[in-house]
Amino acid sequence: MIRNRSVPADLVLPHVFYEDLGAAIEWLSRAFGFVEHFRYGEPVSGAQVHLGNAWIMLSTSREGRRSPAELGFATQSLTIFLEQVEDHYARAKNEGARILEEPHETEYGEFQYAAEDLEGHRWLFSRHARDLSPDTWGATIIHPL
Repeated sequence: MIRNRSVPADLVLPHVFYEDLGAAIEWLSRAFGFVEHFRYGEPVSGAQVHLGNAWIMLSTSREGRRSPAELGFATQSLTIFLEQVEDHYARAKNEGARILEEPHETEYGEFQYAAEDLEGHRWLFSRHARDLSPDTWGATIIHPL
């Protein structure tokens, strides 16, 4: 993967909440290709999954931690970096992911598409297409990298 100064990608471990965690794990594996690393609880109340180098903790929703399906609106979007965006898009669309943005190249040098999962979480699947400094597309650099 090439480097893009406009979109640095390093390790962050987000926690994402689902009303039906068992169904979510199955769907995320089938539609987005996530691989389950571990799970805990009976019934399952938590799991860790990954897609390449993107690692995510999944948990059941409860008071103070709700999914977009329960809230009625999205609260965030997660970006996953991978090389084969086109193949991933075809797989996700075939498995019923709601496509929010068709594959396209952004002004800041990413080739990506956006989708929503079975409980309304928003995902971007992206590949660095060009290495662009943020100031080349109109951003103001506050602290140079």
